[in-house]
Parts: sequence; C-alpha cells; structure tokens
Amino acid sequence: MLHQQTAIITGAGKGIGLAAARALAKEGLRLGLIARTAADLERLQGQLKAEFGVDVFIAAADVANQSEITAAVTQLVQQLGTVDILINNAGMGTFANLVDMDPELWHQIIQVNLMGTYYTTRAVLPLMLERKQGDIINVASTAGERGFATGSAYCASKFAVMGLTEALFHEVRKSNIRVTALTPSTVNTELAAKAGLPIGPEEQMMQPEDVAQLMLAALALPARVVLKSAGILTANPK
Repeated sequence: MLHQQTAIITGAGKGIGLAAARALAKEGLRLGLIARTAADLERLQGQLKAEFGVDVFIAAADVANQSEITAAVTQLVQQLGTVDILINNAGMGTFANLVDMDPELWHQIIQVNLMGTYYTTRAVLPLMLERKQGDIINVASTAGERGFATGSAYCASKFAVMGLTEALFHEVRKSNIRVTALTPSTVNTELAAKAGLPIGPEEQMMQPEDVAQLMLAALALPARVVLKSAGILTANPK
C-alpha cells in the first residue's frame, strides 16, 4: 500500500526521525530527508540505499529558518516529483523553571517545535491540496496534553502543535488530506538524555522504533479512516 509513495521527514538524522526513515524505507517508500547536520544525512542516505535499495534524497536545513526549509522542500520535491507523506518530527527540548530559562532559549524552542512544523507544512501543503490527497503526521508529545514543572517552553510548543494539528485537520479533511498528531511519552533519544530525563532499561523504555511503528500503522489505515491523534506510552514494568 505504501510502496513507491514519497515522504519527507524532518529531524531525520537521529532518534525518531531516523527510525521513521528506516521504517518507511523498508516499506519501499522514496524519501526526502531533512536535518541540520549534513553528515548525519549523508550517512543515513548511504545506509538506506544499500540496505533497502530505495531512492533517498537529502537536504540540510534548520526547520526554524523559513527560507532554509522552503528551499529544502523545493529541492526535494523536484527530486521526488511529489509528496504523499510529510512527517514533522524535528524538535528540541530544554527544561528549567520559567524564571531561570534565558528568553532566547525559550524563543528557540518555540521556533523549532512550533514554527518549524508550520514552515514545513506550509511549504508542502499546496502540493497535497492540488492533488487532493496526502498524510501529515506531526510528532507532538504527552507534554502537549498536560504540563509539568520546568516544561513551560516545551509544553507551550507542543500544546501549540496540538492546536495547529486540530485546526489543520478541519481545514483540509475535505481535500482528502489526513492530519495526525502522535503524542509519545518519554522516548529513549538523544533529546531525552540531554534533558536529563530518566532512561530505563530497553525493555521498559519506549524506543524510537516504537514510534515509527505507530506512524506506519496510522499511514496504513484506509483512506476513509481519519485518525486525529494517537498516543503511545511505555507500559509500566511489573
């Protein structure tokens, strides 16, 4: 069903984005990958081509920079021909009490998590509207459903992504475009480690590959089925 479709993934160099790229490549999709670090993208491009034999195109860009992300999407669309799936995964998180966090850092978190999702979607959406089909998956968080101490910037950004998803869902559903938010709890990624979040044993800790599998499940649903949001939690160890 997904074979030979095309997908753009942001934040593809590491963590959930990398796992998503591998999962979609295994299904035979043609990929356009975006991340800030060109070396990460080049390494992943070689691995995916060698292992799965799919077309993989890359573009280094900062999703928080509108001109960069627009240029990257334009380049990838020229190479892919079209875009069937957009996965807005790029994100950042730093945690501190509101009065202790530098305003510039607070602003950066909003820029990456919210504005990056907006900029990338704005660049891709006209193509989907023209064809009257497409899937957009926004990687939000349980932090977009409930707040926690030291998470003012991160929670604000993810609550905003949830609001953006909800509004866009209603805007484009008549054009046969599905917009879904994924809300994973803590995932064993570099972001979680740098933030000092508790990292448990692999059998007790959600892995990036788990989130990628949820993406595949959402994308594999029949076109008549619309999934607005999907949560994923690590089971409590017994």
